[in-house]
Amino acid sequence: MTRISLRPFRADDAPWLVERHATLYAADEGFDRTFGPLVADIIRDFIASHDPAREAGWIAEHEGLRLGSIFCTQLDAETAKLRLFLLERQARGKGVGKRMLMQCMAFARSRGYRGMRLWTHESHRAACALYERTGWRLISARPVRSFGRDLVEQSWEITF
Repeated sequence: MTRISLRPFRADDAPWLVERHATLYAADEGFDRTFGPLVADIIRDFIASHDPAREAGWIAEHEGLRLGSIFCTQLDAETAKLRLFLLERQARGKGVGKRMLMQCMAFARSRGYRGMRLWTHESHRAACALYERTGWRLISARPVRSFGRDLVEQSWEITF
């Protein structure tokens, strides 16, 4: 799996993206059926109204097989939001996630954002460790009941 490419998100990636988020988060985190529709809404909004000058999504691929996703969207005029960061199990631990994160952050910087934020859960330990190693900082954490589970919701940010 040495030649993994990052290509722009296309609308025909949407069904795969919704299905993989729903399936992986159910298997890995025990999320219920409310998670898939949330992902579908995020993607539908992105397709319908994103600003291509300031927002983008990428799909990690190997020989036509989709392996992951990451999106940069506008939170406000100076802050981008990282969304829909997903990596298939077979691509984990190979530097693909870091490469995707660096691509997303470089895009945000190149579009004039002064920083980024993201929302995640404490249970995503590998992703949280990656954020910390790449200069992000945890700005808040709170217990919540989401997607049929008791979770600790986290917000992270980075300043460029």
